[in-house]
Amino acid sequence: MASGGKIDPMHQFEVQTIANGFNLGGQQIAFTNSAAWMLVTVVVLWLFMLGGMKRALVPGRWQMMVENFTGFIDNMLKANIGKDGRKYLPYVFSLFMFILFANLLGLLPLGLVGIHPFTFTSHFTVTGVLAIMSFSIVLIVGFFKHGLKFFSLFVPHGTPLWLIWLIPVIEFVSFMVRPFSLGLRLFVAMTAGHVLLKVLAGFVINSTNAGAGFGLGVGIPSFVLMIGISALEVLVAGIQAYVFALLTSLYINDAEHLH
Repeated sequence: MASGGKIDPMHQFEVQTIANGFNLGGQQIAFTNSAAWMLVTVVVLWLFMLGGMKRALVPGRWQMMVENFTGFIDNMLKANIGKDGRKYLPYVFSLFMFILFANLLGLLPLGLVGIHPFTFTSHFTVTGVLAIMSFSIVLIVGFFKHGLKFFSLFVPHGTPLWLIWLIPVIEFVSFMVRPFSLGLRLFVAMTAGHVLLKVLAGFVINSTNAGAGFGLGVGIPSFVLMIGISALEVLVAGIQAYVFALLTSLYINDAEHLH
């Protein structure tokens, strides 16, 4: 958004109402651009999986891509959780693919055709909910499988007796911070990248409007840097989805096996 020759890099994160919904407890529930792009992500992901689950005798590239993604997450769960990790494959795989597609769709240059992608993973409310979902599974698995013995997670094996009053407190605080750090990591990474791209786009536009000299000296280097940052953002989109899934599997491993 440009105002008085200035481009606001934070405008891209504004949640805007597309259609009024209904009242719930006195609060207006509306259909927003964030909800719209969540729906788009689900639809695109569903189409991707549908096209890759044909179970052909000789798999095509699409089917191989889906199978590779599935095998990748399956191997990660086996490495981090063991044989018990297979039962968490549907959740962790769905989590990984949803975040990956959300991140990638938000990077598409659809503004060229008048469509403005909304990266909802750049909102802590969204990443926080995903983190709470993973944290809830950890708590449910931990208490269901171990009962009150789950609290032994806060007392690592080999803890000296003279530190028994301190280590559990540190472990408990570290454990409770997990959902916050899990959601914050994804939110910060996606927000920072998009802000940087918007700032560079502002340099390109404003320097070009200022004249040929500024356009050559500032605009072209900024544009080249934008291309590099965009490529880096694609890599970050995949890495952040992987890190979220990886940490989720590690936390589930703690609930499955304790220390």
